[in-house]
Amino acid sequence: MDSFIGEFFGYVSGICTTMAFLPQAIKSIVTKNVSGLSLSMYVIYCMGLIFWILYGVYLNSFQIMLFNSITLIFNSIILYMIITTKKHHKKEK
Repeated sequence: MDSFIGEFFGYVSGICTTMAFLPQAIKSIVTKNVSGLSLSMYVIYCMGLIFWILYGVYLNSFQIMLFNSITLIFNSIILYMIITTKKHHKKEK
């Protein structure tokens, strides 16, 4: 496969998979409602993203490092909101 086409596919797929989490991050921030989201899913997903970033470092792949870092930021915001919301609800009980 031509190098340009491979790079193009890498960037398009990175943009798509990264932007897939943007609507959830925006909705969670705006509504401050994360009650239907799974804490364990976001913990595991963030751990996976960290390992993808490390894999990108190992491969010296800018695309892997860039898009997984951006996705980690979006998911970390949601994860933070889930954790702080759960702590806040425990204090109220």
